Amino acid sequence: MTTENPNPFFKRHIFFCLNERKNGETSCAQHNAQAAFDHCKHRIKQLGLAGPGQVRVNKAGCLDRCAGGPVVVVYPEGTWYTYVDQSDIDEIVDAHLDKGQVVTRLLTPEQLGR
Repeated sequence: MTTENPNPFFKRHIFFCLNERKNGETSCAQHNAQAAFDHCKHRIKQLGLAGPGQVRVNKAGCLDRCAGGPVVVVYPEGTWYTYVDQSDIDEIVDAHLDKGQVVTRLLTPEQLGR
């Protein structure tokens, strides 16, 4: 039985895979993931969405969805996104992180793994 916390410290977390593979395999770091992370943090602060009870932007190591990279995941929903540029990040921030609306065009296919 899972009990959801009625008063979570953060309403949502977004985790950015920033993993860099040294063995030549494709990784999110090769797709400007750090710049996307930085842009997201800036947008969240700019919109006043940062802080307790709101949104937390987090770094993550490998999230094992490399084939769809770069990827982010939003919790508590567990929604996985693939993005290309800052406008995609803006859309995730504006729609999902601010308003709770999933951005269907950026969803990572369910079966996509490493």
